[in-house]
Amino acid sequence: MVELLVVVAIVAIAAAAVAFSLRDPAAVRLEQEAERLAQRLEGARAEARASGLEVAWQPGTDGAAPRFVGLPPGLDGAAPWQHEGVAAQVVGAAAVILGPDALLPPQRIVLRLGDRRAAVATDGLEPFAVVAVDAEDEPR
Repeated sequence: MVELLVVVAIVAIAAAAVAFSLRDPAAVRLEQEAERLAQRLEGARAEARASGLEVAWQPGTDGAAPRFVGLPPGLDGAAPWQHEGVAAQVVGAAAVILGPDALLPPQRIVLRLGDRRAAVATDGLEPFAVVAVDAEDEPR
């Protein structure tokens, strides 16, 4: 009887570990979008600095894809989100400024997919990266 109880306890622990290791598909999709956005912002930031151009990133509104403004032809196209339903908002501004200056103001973008949120930010010196969502990122 004790052996059976031990086996049941081991199975329960294993099932709990598997349940906690499974991630929400929406959270995974949003994290992928945030990583992709951080990489694209850094690429555009490098291009802006190298070419001395004033470049900004604008989130799409009313279903439009986000786009870069100020990049040379061929690099400035709108890139739709890879997953449907993703929306972005720049915190405290209408666009993210990417150059030509080496030092940028601190900037933050909040991505939303359903009730999930992710943030991409820079302090102006560090590269854009996926960061924890703050209480300031709550919709007002």
